[in-house]
Amino acid sequence: MPVNRSPRTVFTTASLTLALSALLLTGTAYAGKPVKSDDGASTEEKGGGDGKSGIFAAAQIKYSGSVAKGGGRGNVASADVTWTPPPCWYAPMYGAKEFKKKMTKELKDAMGAPGMTGHAGAALAQTQQHYEDDYGWADTPGYKDYNVDKDGEGMFWAGVPNPDEPDYLKRNSCTDLPFWVDNGEPPPPQHEEAIKPEMLAALAYQRMQLPDTKVSLAPDGTTKVNLPTWAWLDKAAFDDVEATAAVDVPGFHIEATTTAKPKSLTLEPGVGDARLIPASGECPIVDGKIGEPYAKGKAKETPPCGIVYGRSSGGATFPLKASLTWEISWTGTGQDAPVQMPDGTIEVTQDITVEEVQSVNR
Repeated sequence: MPVNRSPRTVFTTASLTLALSALLLTGTAYAGKPVKSDDGASTEEKGGGDGKSGIFAAAQIKYSGSVAKGGGRGNVASADVTWTPPPCWYAPMYGAKEFKKKMTKELKDAMGAPGMTGHAGAALAQTQQHYEDDYGWADTPGYKDYNVDKDGEGMFWAGVPNPDEPDYLKRNSCTDLPFWVDNGEPPPPQHEEAIKPEMLAALAYQRMQLPDTKVSLAPDGTTKVNLPTWAWLDKAAFDDVEATAAVDVPGFHIEATTTAKPKSLTLEPGVGDARLIPASGECPIVDGKIGEPYAKGKAKETPPCGIVYGRSSGGATFPLKASLTWEISWTGTGQDAPVQMPDGTIEVTQDITVEEVQSVNR
């Protein structure tokens, strides 16, 4: 394999970035054919965001289970504000013959575009040599005729932007040129963002759709000053929720299932002088339930989870915010024991009317 080891190697590394930029700017929007959907709650992500990223914008990640419709962002917020799912990744895209067909057209269109001279033109020429004439550098081998002699024995991998990553630069930071991976072999180690089970788990987390949380209250909707308002969750809210993300292409299959389990309920009364029960406002799961349903005759008792409002809402309402915290973990390919992830939360706001009254019969 011809390998450039002269001082021109520095230029080669920079030129590849120029070449990729040129292809992205001039490329046609291609989309890889996704795996066929199953019936039920499943979605497929072809990657890509704006549809202008050429051959680098196709992916085959299939989501199933409790995920948002269309593969978009779910309703779970991470309790760890520093945690983020991958902004982009490398994934298997094309067989050798398909890649040759698409890449030769991309290169031809890019080389024929106005202004593709100097460094940009040289970069495109080197990219063409890389795939056609076995031109490589450092730890990156070149390819002879786009590896068509190995068609069916592996796939070309390429960068995929996460369409739900808001930062444009991060979303498009997987800029390595497409690279070949033999079936059954791991991707080259220099491509640290190559898709792996823990990344799929994070993507499943990002798209997980948890059931809406409605807190049962007694009294419901309208309560009284200095009277405990009981709060609890219906037992149906305590079912575990799962979301799965998988990549399944010839010669390569990985998957990860992210599981959410209810952990605690936190109440924020919407006014500063209310008294929370317990004082922290966080009602944990006890004996498989959060809070306790109110029953007749318990009006003078203290609920395990609730609020005591100290003043009237004056004909208006107080916004009671309830946040249900879920414990999140994942298992998947090569990982049978659950791995903890940051807790997730979903919030709901309910309007509460508080009236002045000296006594009340329940």
